[in-house]
Amino acid sequence: QVQLVESGGGLVQPGGSLGLSCAASGRIFTMGWYRQAPGNQRELVASITRGAITTYKDSVRGRFTISRDNAKNTVYLQMNSLTPEDTAVYYCNTVPANPSSWGQGTQVTVAS
Repeated sequence: QVQLVESGGGLVQPGGSLGLSCAASGRIFTMGWYRQAPGNQRELVASITRGAITTYKDSVRGRFTISRDNAKNTVYLQMNSLTPEDTAVYYCNTVPANPSSWGQGTQVTVAS
């Protein structure tokens, strides 16, 4: 199975930007960025096929951009105009998610 390592989270003020990266140990196909806020279920926020067809959760469309580099087996998430509601642990995984591939995630905190 593919191992996934997320990076790039941190603390940012409302309206700020952050970029996340997800490095995979092998060839990847349709990938997604998921997030889980305290007390909430994990949700898919963006996905991208190997051919770069993207989908977004309504609340992030226009603010988040998912991309990938197939040669590097890496998926990215550029997040702009962040709000406190975006605060969560962000994970990458396949779509649909492989339960065995969840990594540690990366914490994104949006606060002033």
